[in-house]
Amino acid sequence: MAPAPEVDFAEYVSPAFHHFERRDLTVNRTQAITVGVIGVYVVVIALLWNIPYVKNVLWPFKMLTIAFHEFGHALAAVLTGGKVESIELNPNEGGVTHMRGGRQFFTLPAGYLGSSLIGGLLVFCGFNIVASKVASIVLGVCFLLTLWWARKDWLTIVTIILATGLLVACWFIAASVPLRFVVLFIGVMSSLYSVWDISDDLIARKINSSDASVFAKRYGGSSRCWGLIWAFVSICFLAAAIVAGLAVFRQSFAQQKQDSDDFIPTR
Repeated sequence: MAPAPEVDFAEYVSPAFHHFERRDLTVNRTQAITVGVIGVYVVVIALLWNIPYVKNVLWPFKMLTIAFHEFGHALAAVLTGGKVESIELNPNEGGVTHMRGGRQFFTLPAGYLGSSLIGGLLVFCGFNIVASKVASIVLGVCFLLTLWWARKDWLTIVTIILATGLLVACWFIAASVPLRFVVLFIGVMSSLYSVWDISDDLIARKINSSDASVFAKRYGGSSRCWGLIWAFVSICFLAAAIVAGLAVFRQSFAQQKQDSDDFIPTR
């Protein structure tokens, strides 16, 4: 029996590998603009967050991000056998989730990490118009759950209604192009909310109690240590979202508009 011919797998793998490598490492013009916008968002939000009076411009988006934070607490409580009594938002003190049961080892960090994960997913979707449409639909489902848990808190209800109105309006403007940048903005703010809020709570010491301080008292360690760990994880979520967006969404603005017209068109 004649021996089987030798196959040089490198001959087949190498071109594919180099193609994949080029695909990952090259950034086209549309992607470069998106990354630039993300950078501008980070700088602008960081500045506005710390400037007295001017920071009120961020208030609606900050309330929305806090709603994501409380949604993380609530979802973790439900997933660990607890029951959510209510969610409340406070413009001065943040938010609070009233719950019974659940495991605090998961529910306490779930606020910061949950909002960071949601933010990372929104940043990822913000690289593409169709993905932003899908993200806005998923956000709508999250908003419904939040409204159910916060049905007695008028501030949460108003925040969710305004956010929903903004997303719906962006669907009908210029082939939903603005929707992409709104989703991107909300994503960046949610991704880094833990960084800014933890700096307020633990570094600037603006409030005496936080999720990190409660977690440290219950499970050991220092509140600053846990806060820095959660902040680092949040930054990793954002970085991973940007890398994933660059790898997956490579369409130009024109291609994205065309795809958007074919996915739940609004004109």
